[in-house]
Amino acid sequence: MASHQLLVAPPQALRKPLFVPSRLLLGPGPSNLAPRVLAAGGLQMIGHMHKEMYQIMDEIKQGIQYVFQTRNPLTLVISGSGHCALEAALFNLLEPGDSFLVGANGIWGQRAVDIGERIGAHVHPMIKDPGGHYTLQEVEAGLAQHKPVLLFLTHGESSTGVLQPLDGYGELCHRGKIYTRKTKPFSFYLDIKWLANIWGCDDKPRMYHHTTPVINLYSLRESLALIAEQGLENSWRQHREATAYLHGRLQGLGLQLFVRDTALRLPTVTTVAVPTGYDWRDIVKYIMDHFDIEITGGLGPSVGKVLRIGLLGCNATRENVDRVTEALKEALQCCPKKKL
Repeated sequence: MASHQLLVAPPQALRKPLFVPSRLLLGPGPSNLAPRVLAAGGLQMIGHMHKEMYQIMDEIKQGIQYVFQTRNPLTLVISGSGHCALEAALFNLLEPGDSFLVGANGIWGQRAVDIGERIGAHVHPMIKDPGGHYTLQEVEAGLAQHKPVLLFLTHGESSTGVLQPLDGYGELCHRGKIYTRKTKPFSFYLDIKWLANIWGCDDKPRMYHHTTPVINLYSLRESLALIAEQGLENSWRQHREATAYLHGRLQGLGLQLFVRDTALRLPTVTTVAVPTGYDWRDIVKYIMDHFDIEITGGLGPSVGKVLRIGLLGCNATRENVDRVTEALKEALQCCPKKKL
């Protein structure tokens, strides 16, 4: 066999063992995983079109229907990040020239505006400052003025900590459009008809579309199983109670919650106004360097305005609240503060 000189040598970094630090992730995501979910990620691979994999996918669908309290047969998982799911929704519902009404009160509304413009839709943003939300009357006025084929509102705006009320909005938006569009979606990978098929949503034989992330789906199945075993109401209560305790501890430090109205605060991600005189980056860095705890600053329009603390899943405990607030207290004592 002829030998050829390699152009690239084996990287020295890959000769070392993999190192992953142990950290408490209390930002808006990702968050620490439960041991059972971690264990699922260590199971052996099977084929993405094996019958056992289809069974796991079916169980995931049932779990999602439980978590979202829906009987919609078009229930599936996108093989990608949250951004990928956002694009999947917009790619399948919007066509060039369509009118698109967007509530832009944070990063996710801004991203929806960007994606809609890339598709070629006529985008009509309803812009609000970070921390704002939309009333039913404001949305009705926008619908009457622009007559959009699609309305976009962010239910949980993690960049600002706002929980957008949705009661009554569904009645304004009951027409679907996926199966009546005149053109194919821009993305083959995110074409909902193909995705519906591989997830068994269309009662037709499943065909190959893409190779699903098998190991990730094991872990997702176990995450949903944990919620089912705990009970949805108990999970909601756990997050509400942990976050209420966090709010009390933060206010005890003299900090101001960014979202004033308690009814509009996310039960998972809390935003705190950056205290006067501090650089938010100093606070975040101090807590990471001295306590191995992650909290984050703002995102998009909330950058420089807020600190974000997330209590998600198994991290939503009073113990973690005590840990992060004690770390925050020390950071405020030790980080430089500008004189006004």
